[in-house]
Amino acid sequence: MHTMDIYHDISHCLIHALEAKDLYTSGHSSRVGDMALDLAKKLNLPDETVEFIHIAGHLHDIGKIGVPDQILNKVGKLTQPEWEMMKQHPQIGYDIIKKSKYLQSISEIILSHHERWDGSGYPTGLKEELIPIGARIIAICDSIDAMTSARPYRDPFSWENCKEEIYNNASTQFDPFIVDRIGTLWDTWMKKYR
Repeated sequence: MHTMDIYHDISHCLIHALEAKDLYTSGHSSRVGDMALDLAKKLNLPDETVEFIHIAGHLHDIGKIGVPDQILNKVGKLTQPEWEMMKQHPQIGYDIIKKSKYLQSISEIILSHHERWDGSGYPTGLKEELIPIGARIIAICDSIDAMTSARPYRDPFSWENCKEEIYNNASTQFDPFIVDRIGTLWDTWMKKYR
């Protein structure tokens, strides 16, 4: 068995642990990981980088395992203290995955997947190219899946509305170069995940 296959296998086990705790996560992590794989390939990144981004996409929300259930599964709007607790999930995920000396680059991507291109994200306020490219890719894919998925408090966005929202937030929330490169993947994802 190839080392990368073992990493993928472990990531699937961790995702299932999280899915047992958070119903929304069911399918979300897999879709984000697979979209991140598609986008990383489209950017012609090195094969090992593509694989690490794929695994990080699957594991990006693993830190939610450390968020209390009543916050994670709350239907209504989170209070400010609840939101502050939810915002800790990238750090928790980083702390879990960095325990492996072989997964350091994956843990860095997980830590940074809620950073924003303009520097207004969390947990550290990184901006532009200081954000690992894997985290910039996952931020886009995570937002696309979140928007196009039904949530207890809202209906899903249409793919057209989602696309418009992503383009409107290029250069503020998202890396504009990566957004521009999505191209034909919009049609691929719409057919696959509709």
